[in-house]
Amino acid sequence: MPLTDSACRAAKAETAAKKLSDGGGLYLYIPPSGSKAWRMNYRFGGKQKTLSFGTYPRVTLADARALRENAKRALADGVDPFAIKGKTATGAHDSFEAIAREWHAGQESSWVPAHAERVLSRFVRDVFPDLGERSVASIAAPEILEVLRKVEARGALDVTKRLRQSMGAVFRYAIATSRATRDPVADLRGALKPNPKPVHMASLKANEIGEFLGKLNSYDGERQTALSIEFIMHTIVRTNELRFGLWTEVDGDLWRIPAERMKAGRDHLVPLTKQSKRLLAELKKIAGGSEWIVPGARGDKPISQNTMIFALYRLGYHSRLTVHGLRGTFSTIANESGLWSADSIEWALAHSSGNKVRSSYNHAAYLDERRRLMAWWSDYLTTKNPNDLSALLD
Repeated sequence: MPLTDSACRAAKAETAAKKLSDGGGLYLYIPPSGSKAWRMNYRFGGKQKTLSFGTYPRVTLADARALRENAKRALADGVDPFAIKGKTATGAHDSFEAIAREWHAGQESSWVPAHAERVLSRFVRDVFPDLGERSVASIAAPEILEVLRKVEARGALDVTKRLRQSMGAVFRYAIATSRATRDPVADLRGALKPNPKPVHMASLKANEIGEFLGKLNSYDGERQTALSIEFIMHTIVRTNELRFGLWTEVDGDLWRIPAERMKAGRDHLVPLTKQSKRLLAELKKIAGGSEWIVPGARGDKPISQNTMIFALYRLGYHSRLTVHGLRGTFSTIANESGLWSADSIEWALAHSSGNKVRSSYNHAAYLDERRRLMAWWSDYLTTKNPNDLSALLD
């Protein structure tokens, strides 16, 4: 059924990305962030491809349909509409916006949806208003610096750095496609403020784990919250990886977290020890029929983002410990033990190697060692836990 403008306006984001189809391959893509973008799927040369027509409501429903018809006419003429897209609503074929969207569409299939949306939204918010209609070959380094200085002035230094990297990639793509001769972003080296030194999340020292677990055992808030924190200690997953976890992802002694929920953009296998399975069993009793491992009060949504950190505050760890810092505790103790390879520890933390082929190999190669590593870690925590020593006797 074709879309209406009122349906486009009323559409709301959900926890998973969704698509509202208008027919003919055109759809409105709505990721969890809430932005709305027009896209069109089509086939050319035996390959599935996707066009991006811009964001709604900047590009209206009528505009998107007109762009779809242009693309369909190009296909009927045996022309890939990707090659002429820049001559439509986004301006000239050599405009920065046209080339940036073309580059983004080419990269999108290799990115997780959330990352693809972040990259495009930075362009839409911070670059296209000033440089989008300009010929890419006419843009000079001082103009790029002016755009980046505005982002820098917001205090968003990390965004500034990432935006500079993305703009550089667009210029290099323009060079490769004969629409520019050099990358002016390269001239900005040293012109921007450096990122501040990273602040490591507050974590526990080895001699503080026992006291913390004792307090956690006596937590006077929701039992599910205390179990969630302890489960994270045993599995060293990130908060949101557990918050949005589903029971269907758990299979025996493995929990497979899908790529779209992982920072590294790939499936992550979490070996479940006897201790973590005990915690899961108790969480299952509390969850009842909910699909979520740690549901909120009504059961139809996961617990809120701040539930676990507020529990740490109630336990007296404000400014002394974060949930993410528990991963740092594991990393320090595991590395200092000398028992485990650095790679297996990094894979347990779901850190990316940056090499897809090597990553695929290591995913399997280190699973056996990670099973042993996680069993060792769970036993280590158990020896520190005054209420759980019996687990070692099983």
